[in-house]
Amino acid sequence: MSQQGRLPHVVVVGGGFGGLAVVKALKDAPVRVTLVERHVYNTFQPLLYQVATGGLNPGDVTYWLRGLRLKQKNVRVLHEQLVGIDHDARRIRLLNDEWVDFDFLVIANGVTVSYFGTPGAHEHAFGMYSRSQALKIRDQLFIRLEKSAFTHSMEDGLRVVVVGGGATGVEVAGALAELRTAGLAPAYPEIHGSAFEVKIVQRGTELLKGFHPDLRRYAEEELKRRGVTLHLGAGVAEVLPDAVVLTGGTRIHADLTIWSAGVAPHPEVDGWDLPRGPRGRIAVGPDLQVEGRPGVFAVGDIAATPDELPQLAQPAIQGGRTAARNILALIEGRPTEPLRYRDKGTMAVIGRRAAVAEINVPGLRAPLRLTAGLAWIVWLFVHIMSLVGPRNRVTTLAGLVTRYGFPFHRRPIPIVGEVPTVRPPKEPSART
Repeated sequence: MSQQGRLPHVVVVGGGFGGLAVVKALKDAPVRVTLVERHVYNTFQPLLYQVATGGLNPGDVTYWLRGLRLKQKNVRVLHEQLVGIDHDARRIRLLNDEWVDFDFLVIANGVTVSYFGTPGAHEHAFGMYSRSQALKIRDQLFIRLEKSAFTHSMEDGLRVVVVGGGATGVEVAGALAELRTAGLAPAYPEIHGSAFEVKIVQRGTELLKGFHPDLRRYAEEELKRRGVTLHLGAGVAEVLPDAVVLTGGTRIHADLTIWSAGVAPHPEVDGWDLPRGPRGRIAVGPDLQVEGRPGVFAVGDIAATPDELPQLAQPAIQGGRTAARNILALIEGRPTEPLRYRDKGTMAVIGRRAAVAEINVPGLRAPLRLTAGLAWIVWLFVHIMSLVGPRNRVTTLAGLVTRYGFPFHRRPIPIVGEVPTVRPPKEPSART
């Protein structure tokens, strides 16, 4: 066996924020790294809503994972899906029945959309946690617009209901409102403005629960100013093909229902024989090792940490780096260290020159709270610099400037996919 073959083998499952942080942190380490990912690309999920609303191409927010090999020779990428773990033999089984041995295992496969058992939600609502889901929303959006333009009917307008008033829900609704006001009015003169409605349904009484009350009020006022209708204080009891029924019995017409109300682990995690914590996530200790499973780590959204960290990018990135350091510590016989999370803050964009941001600046006792254009500029910088790869940064910057920048915002051209031709139904042929 070669020297390379005797190196400790680290298997990382998942190519999201947490998984990539682990892989990159082990770039110069004396280990072999295998990255297992069901997709051939990494997805920058914070900007998926821009793909769903025609603001960006899907390639702008995805990065080819094999491109990691250009700068990191100790990593191998396997385009497969984990289906089982043999903890005694320290190996994993992939969907193609291949077994992969490991010395250290990092679970970073993220989570998926949770419909909380709401009747009809799985069948009739569109989640937005993957590139394919974002593209389905985009296609349905323009299919409905073309149909409305063809019929010239107010009844055949487009009424979008966004379920969930967190950052994703606010950003989706804001982008749709921006698209309607600036992009579609000149392109679809057949559609009256009131025939394109955007509504948010939120179980709580306020939007953006994790933000300061002042920022919540600003976001609410901006959305209303942009024509977004808010239904606060009522959950969703049922999703129908053409409506959303609230817990109080109110029925809201919905041609397109977008679900951004919550997430849950992928179903296959149930078969991995790992301890579970709150909301089904994998229970880990302070050093991110899975409870009762030495050498097995979990990071990112799938990990239930003792401090109950939020399911955001920064906890995943910092957790991935901590897991990598602890793997090296175990190899060298040193004690592991706990994750010391540094909360850098949160932000959400509402539309052109409108965003909210809470930034934790070292030395300041309270977070720096920003709104309007300044918050939007900070949001733009953070998201552009967080993308993987220079090409993605350039194309995404160009796409966002074209959508929001002066003077392009007055006539933004949305990105569309395949939309079938709308034709009148054929009359049945007369029988002879």
